Amino acid sequence: MAFSRRSSRRESVNFWPGFIDALSTLLLVFIFLLTVFMFAQFFLTQEISGRDSVLDRLRGQLSELTQMLALEKGNSASLTDTISSLSLSLADAESEKTKLAGLLAAYSAEKNQSGSAINVLNDKLTAESRIKSEALAQVELLNLQIASLRRQIATVSAILDAAEQKDKNNQVKIANLGQRLNLALAQKVQQLSKYRSNFFGRLREILAKRSDVKIVGDRFVFQSEVLFSKGRVEINDQGKTELVKIAEAIIEISTEIPDDINWVLRVDGHTDSTPIKSSSFASNWELSAARSISVVRTLIEAGVPPRRLMAAGFGEHHPLAEGDSDEAKEINRRIELKLTEK
Repeated sequence: MAFSRRSSRRESVNFWPGFIDALSTLLLVFIFLLTVFMFAQFFLTQEISGRDSVLDRLRGQLSELTQMLALEKGNSASLTDTISSLSLSLADAESEKTKLAGLLAAYSAEKNQSGSAINVLNDKLTAESRIKSEALAQVELLNLQIASLRRQIATVSAILDAAEQKDKNNQVKIANLGQRLNLALAQKVQQLSKYRSNFFGRLREILAKRSDVKIVGDRFVFQSEVLFSKGRVEINDQGKTELVKIAEAIIEISTEIPDDINWVLRVDGHTDSTPIKSSSFASNWELSAARSISVVRTLIEAGVPPRRLMAAGFGEHHPLAEGDSDEAKEINRRIELKLTEK
């Protein structure tokens, strides 16, 4: 009766908490493996970022291992030659021993020979035996050294194979990174080209009625007379009005350009070839730079971020029109706006 009660208790045991514990343990193991994988991915990224130094170090190690292998091969060849020489010496000793044994047998057969001759022959045999033993010991030692060298050569070969495989893997990783970088740069260029086109479209709308503003390639060209009086760097009222319109267009376009595109509006100042005669400017370089700075300052006052502007002066050294005619000089006196990437 008691045995029946114990059996019924065993049959009513609930295994569900044990199953939950097993699932919890399995979940913890999975989280641990996922953490290990994340750390491995981080270290792999670090390893890829330092690929150049790793490759140089591997190439240095490969060169050193190659030199060690050549040295070990040279030592192995030298030891092989030594073994061959000792083998020849051993063969000569065996031949000499055979001759001496024959002489000893002959002397033993002759009863009239003196015992002193036999003793001499015995001494020679003993000496030859000792020489043979020493030669055998040297041969055994050389065999051990050759075996050790072979093990070292096998180790060096394995290291070389591993280094070559690792070098190949790194080359593949570098090639993949290069392709990704080129693709990313191409995408950035396409994006900047898109927003440059929008910028050009907005400025065309603003400056459509002005015949003294031209488009040359990827730049807007303002004749200096639109913004400045002759030999001056202060922008006139009409020029400020036009620059404020341009600033509004720049601010509007800048809100559409993603932050990861590092763009800048470059303002280039140019003069004609006539030397300047003013105490304020030593040359046309200073005049062109001062005019581009005045345009940048006006755009900043109109709300354009300073980090998106760049001023440059070129003097008379990049003309649009060749020659010294009045028309060519008028064309060359200009301010250029170009949207570009830093």
